[in-house]
Amino acid sequence: MTMTMRPRERLLFEGADWDFSTLQRIHDACEDIALNELGLDVYPNQIEVITSEQMLDAYSSTGMPLFYRHWSFGKHFAHHETFYRRGMRDLAYEIVINSSPCISYLMEENTATMQTLVTAHAAFGHNHFFKNNYLFKLWTDAEGILDYLDFAKGYITRCEERYGEAAVERTLDAAHALMSHGVHRYAGKTTIDLRQEEKRQQERRAHEEQMFNDLWRTVPVGKTRKAGDSGLEKRRAALGLPQDNILYFLEKSAPRLQPWQREILRIVRHVAQYFHPQRQTKVMNEGTATFVHYQIMNRLHERGQISDGNFLEFLKSHANVVFQPSYDDRRFSGFNPYALGFAMMQDIERIVTTPTEEDRAWFPDIAGRGDAMAVLRDIWANYRDESFISQFLSPNLIRQLRLFHLYDDPEQTEGVLVSAIHNERGYLRIRRQLSREYDIGWTDPAIDIVDVDLAGDRRLLLQHIVMNGCYLQEADMKLVLQHLADLWGYDVLLQEIDSSSTVAREHTASPRKIVQ
Repeated sequence: MTMTMRPRERLLFEGADWDFSTLQRIHDACEDIALNELGLDVYPNQIEVITSEQMLDAYSSTGMPLFYRHWSFGKHFAHHETFYRRGMRDLAYEIVINSSPCISYLMEENTATMQTLVTAHAAFGHNHFFKNNYLFKLWTDAEGILDYLDFAKGYITRCEERYGEAAVERTLDAAHALMSHGVHRYAGKTTIDLRQEEKRQQERRAHEEQMFNDLWRTVPVGKTRKAGDSGLEKRRAALGLPQDNILYFLEKSAPRLQPWQREILRIVRHVAQYFHPQRQTKVMNEGTATFVHYQIMNRLHERGQISDGNFLEFLKSHANVVFQPSYDDRRFSGFNPYALGFAMMQDIERIVTTPTEEDRAWFPDIAGRGDAMAVLRDIWANYRDESFISQFLSPNLIRQLRLFHLYDDPEQTEGVLVSAIHNERGYLRIRRQLSREYDIGWTDPAIDIVDVDLAGDRRLLLQHIVMNGCYLQEADMKLVLQHLADLWGYDVLLQEIDSSSTVAREHTASPRKIVQ
C-alpha cells in the first residue's frame, strides 16, 4: 500500500528574530490548526506587543487595558519592578483579556518561538475557554467590558475633580477591602449589560437626587427592639436580608453614602464580578490553554512550519511551565495549576482514545469514545475546577502524581494519620478532598448581613459561619470591619458562629470621623 505524505510547508520563521509580518503568519498558522483541526470557537483576536515595563504596569492594575487610578497599583508596580530588576522573578510571557475582541499582550522580548507559543496559548486556548465556559457566559459581558472600563475610569476621574482625590481614595480603599464580598455567587441574577451602564448611571442618579430615602428618614432613634419583634421578618424582607453580597447591600441601603459613592461601589462590584469566574476556573483555564498550545506546537512541527531547534526551545519552556515541585522542595507552594490542569487534560485524552478496564469502570460515559477533542470541548464548557476535579481525576493520575491524604488532628501530639491510600475508597477520598481545595464555597468565609437595628442605633449585624474551625484572621478582620463601618455610617457587629450554632466571638467597629 502506498501512502501519500503531505509535503512539508515553509518555515514560519528562522532563528529568534521576528517582525509584525512574522506575527501575522504565526497567528494564521495557529488559527488554521485551532479552528480546523481542534474545532475551537474563539472571539476575534487582537494582538498587542508591549515592553517589560508595560507588562509590569499591567500586573499592577489587574491586567486590564483600561483602569481607574489608585495608589495600590503604584505600590504593586514598585514591588514587582524591584524584584524583576534584581533578577528575583520573571515576567509572564503574555497576558490575555476576556473581552471581544480577545486582547493578548505579548512581550516584545520574546523570541519568535515564544511568540508562537503564547499566541497558541492565549489567543486560542484561553480565548476558547473564555467564550465557551458556562461561568463566563453567565457572569461576564465580554462585548461590553472595555467600554465599561472606559466609563469607570472617566467617572472616577470626574469624581476626583469634583469631590477631591482624598474623598474618592477613601471610598475606593473601603470598596477594595470588601471586593471579595462584592459578587453574586448564585445563578438567577440579571445578566449585566455593561455597554448600557453609563446611561443607566445618569438616569439612576437623576432619580435619586429627587427622592427621599423614607426608610431611613422616618426611623426614630430609641431603644433597640428585641430580636423577637414581630416586624423582624418584614424588615429583613424589605432590605433583602440575609445578603452575602456586602457591597451590593451597601450600594443600595447605606444611609449616609452620596450618589457618587454608590456608583463607585457599583463599579468595584462589576470589576469583582468580572474576575469571579476566573477564580473558580484557574486549573481548567490554564490546563485548557496549555493543552491547546501543546497540540498546536506539535502540529506546527509535524507540518514543517517550525524547525527542530525551535521545537526544542518550545519543549524546554513547556517543561518549565508544567513543572510541579515535590512537597519537600523549597519551591513547593501547592499545586501548579498548569501542571495539574495539563496532566488531567492529557489523561482524559488517554481515557477517551486508549482506555483500560479501570478507566471503563470509573468513566463509562467517556472511556473509548474516540473523539478526544469533542469530549474535552464539552468538559471545558460545562465544568469549573471543583466539579472538574471531582468528576475526572482518575486513579491512574492519582498514582502517577503519587497523591495521598493526610489528616492532622490538633488533639494528637504524635504524628499525622494517613487517611487515604491507593485503593478504591482512597481514590474517592483523595479526589473529594482535592476538589474542595478549589471550591470557593468551602474555602471562602461565609459572611452574611443578617439584620439592621432600624428602631435603635441602626447597627448592622453580620454573621460568619465558622467552617472546619477556621475563624477569621484577627488583624485583617478588624481592618476590613473598619472599612465596612465607614461605608455604612453607623456601628457594625460581626458574630462568628461555630458548629454548635452559638456565638463564639464578636467583633465591633464604629465609623471614623473624617476631617477634610
